[in-house]
Amino acid sequence: MLRKRMVTQMKVKEIRNMSSEELIKKADDLKGELFNLRFRLATGQLDNPQSIKMVKKDIARIKTIIRERQLQEGKEII
Repeated sequence: MLRKRMVTQMKVKEIRNMSSEELIKKADDLKGELFNLRFRLATGQLDNPQSIKMVKKDIARIKTIIRERQLQEGKEII
């Protein structure tokens, strides 16, 4: 039986309260989840296609916070 999970958007406050290491780990986890969602969409097993959009936006929010912190610290990572 497939385990169904409700995808919810992360709040910006939650993201800002996380450390940089936690943000990187969370971004990696969300990328894996996005892969699984896309796979389920292709096989017709995804009930809510909107969840893909929500995960993509969460990844973008996390990347934005990471970049803001890099710029504040004066680090330039390409």
